[in-house]
Amino acid sequence: MAKPRKRYVCQACGSVSSRWQGQCADCSEWNTLVEDASEIVTPFSAKHNLRSGGRAVALVGLDADIALPDRTKTGIAEFDRALGGGVVTGSATLIGGDPGIGKSTLLLQAAANIAARGLSVAYISGEEAADQVRLRARRLGLGQAPVQLAAATSVRDILTTLGEGAPPALLVIDSIQTMHSDLIEGAPGTVSQVRASAQELIRFAKESGTALILVGHVTKDGSIAGPRVLEHMVDTVLSFEGERSHQYRILRAVKNRFGGTDEIGVFSMQEEGLQEVANPSALFLTHRGEAVSGATVFPALEGTRPVLVEIQALTVRLASGATPRRAVVGWDSGRLAMILAVLEARCGLSFSTAEVYLNIAGGYRVGDPAADLAVAAALVSALSERPVPADTIAFGEVSLSGELRPVAHGALRMKEAAKLGFERALVPASLKGEKGPLALTGFRTLGELVDHMLGR
Repeated sequence: MAKPRKRYVCQACGSVSSRWQGQCADCSEWNTLVEDASEIVTPFSAKHNLRSGGRAVALVGLDADIALPDRTKTGIAEFDRALGGGVVTGSATLIGGDPGIGKSTLLLQAAANIAARGLSVAYISGEEAADQVRLRARRLGLGQAPVQLAAATSVRDILTTLGEGAPPALLVIDSIQTMHSDLIEGAPGTVSQVRASAQELIRFAKESGTALILVGHVTKDGSIAGPRVLEHMVDTVLSFEGERSHQYRILRAVKNRFGGTDEIGVFSMQEEGLQEVANPSALFLTHRGEAVSGATVFPALEGTRPVLVEIQALTVRLASGATPRRAVVGWDSGRLAMILAVLEARCGLSFSTAEVYLNIAGGYRVGDPAADLAVAAALVSALSERPVPADTIAFGEVSLSGELRPVAHGALRMKEAAKLGFERALVPASLKGEKGPLALTGFRTLGELVDHMLGR
């Protein structure tokens, strides 16, 4: 009989190696390879015949009838929006975010709302004592909510406790990195422990119909700590984003098997907890009485929700020979370099002797390519010191040839802008024929926009 082969798993990145070595070949971390006793790799030649002794599985067609999954509203509209309409029965949701961003606060508020409707809710904390969670609940005004609370880290103990009675409608685990399974060797938080603990909890959720929400730690680069397979095991992955210096928080859907991705929920951190923001654009727009050079309003699209943000640009001329600086907050620095290159090569503007600073007001992060035109307009406005009219928005994608390309959901963006009092829009020429509430000014190339702004 062939001897089973051992494998070693990196505790930093989750990569697998057939032998131990001091440094991980993938992430270059030292002394992170640990033998994984949960899975011993057996050579294929030593396995049994895979075609015998198995159980036949049922095959169904794509046209088979299927019922829509049952959802439970959390009572927090922004949370339900990110989830796709509420928590799905028997689903597993993973929510990650920086320490102190408000993950536990949000889940405690959602758990209290669901429990107040007569549904059973269990909140298991592996990081705090039960009294600490109670104190937070009292600060939030939720001290009387009928939530079943426990402080535990053993998955076996948790499942044994939940199996003594009717399974809860909602189970919150805070956090999965603190859980451990006695079936696996290793400390809590290691790759094998996180994977095994999550697998047991998800199996319980699927078999009992309990909606499971797991809180996940994040690494310094913002990704969820632990094995990457954890994100594949769950049905929904939510990312809780925000800066401590700003009061807003954004709950973003990264993966959702029961709804759309890229949906966001916007919250504001207050003394009484997280409050929903019905009009997110009001958080990111600067209220000014007159137009200011270097500022342009851009209607970003997050899932199905348009959010108006202000793009601010500043240029400072330098003495000859000095190296100009490029600083970007809230946007891709590589894309800024591309826009500057197109403005110089295709439009005849010179930024080589000027420092360029670009900022998305309010700490918002924009990844929409439709922001190209708004950024270009802000840069031209800052360089020429000619402000963009305060009642004007801009959106469109810029190609390397200087051509302006159309973007999706233009009508939706303009409709949201009209609600906030905007009257005009700078757009690609292909969108000029669309009917909408705004007066459109279309441009085929970026050079036409520059000529329009400079009055050529």
